Amino acid sequence: MTKAEVVSIIANATGLTKVETEAVVNGFITTIRDSLKEGKGIEIRGFGTFKVREKKPRIARNPRTGEKVNIPKKFVPVFKPSKELKNIIDKEHKAK
Repeated sequence: MTKAEVVSIIANATGLTKVETEAVVNGFITTIRDSLKEGKGIEIRGFGTFKVREKKPRIARNPRTGEKVNIPKKFVPVFKPSKELKNIIDKEHKAK
């Protein structure tokens, strides 16, 4: 599903225009992105948690040449779904 499809579904459900809904969706995404950039996590009860995780430096191997490559530490965004969301998804997929 694309962001445009999400905007359309929310606009139909709320009665807002697509332009208004897109502004809200963009604001939500920007808020999450900015919080993660600052190193803050976001918890949305019943949905999940967004946070930043540090990946330690490691030595990898180039599959083509076999040469060792040093990969420096980096920080990546992660999402952990809530137990409630996991249960909902599990029940829906088992019912199919």
